[in-house]
Amino acid sequence: MKKKLVVLSGAGISAESGVPTFRDAGGLWEGHDVMDVATPEGFMKNPELVLEFYNQRRRQLSIVHPNKGHLIIAELEEHFDVHVITQNVDDLHERAGSSKILHLHGELLKARSVKKYDDPIEWPGDIKIGDKHPESGLQLRPHIVWFGEAVPAIPEAVAIVEEADYVIVVGTSLQVYPAAGLMDYAQPGVPIYYVDPNPATISNGKNKVEVFPHIASIGMEMVRDKLISLI
Repeated sequence: MKKKLVVLSGAGISAESGVPTFRDAGGLWEGHDVMDVATPEGFMKNPELVLEFYNQRRRQLSIVHPNKGHLIIAELEEHFDVHVITQNVDDLHERAGSSKILHLHGELLKARSVKKYDDPIEWPGDIKIGDKHPESGLQLRPHIVWFGEAVPAIPEAVAIVEEADYVIVVGTSLQVYPAAGLMDYAQPGVPIYYVDPNPATISNGKNKVEVFPHIASIGMEMVRDKLISLI
């Protein structure tokens, strides 16, 4: 039976593919204040702006591609039972070939009604004012967890991490909670490999944390070789 490997991925891995991150831009995201385009209040104030902002992000997916970091994570399924838990809303893990992916903060290629979080539908195109959910008839919004909203997938993510034999944390500043606290649910003694060019300081008394201060494409290659050597 394959050992269970859990990968916690953040914006840094997708940044290598050309997906912009807002934390590197002083709170601005593609020229917009994050509070205007990534909060329920921003949506209530100017829904057209928010919808068009995410329409642009959705269109951008067609010109970016998975990088070596994504591909290595997918390839590790040959040796481990891999489950990816990602803070990213893009589909790069899927396109790289990973088969078990939990999106903590939603997915760009899905939409949901303005009143519910558990009715997402596939929606690869633009969302416009007047587009309605086929079941409820309510206005559609991006299937994204905005700042100030609950993260419904956290309990499932916790259960996955609790069963891990190995944990990889890649491309995250470990500043966004509750996602940043997920590694703490690893069982005592489970090794954690942390890949980030600007790694945060981690204090974890029950797990050995090995830091690889590199971009994902380089660091994941090193972690892959180390993990395979342990089989």
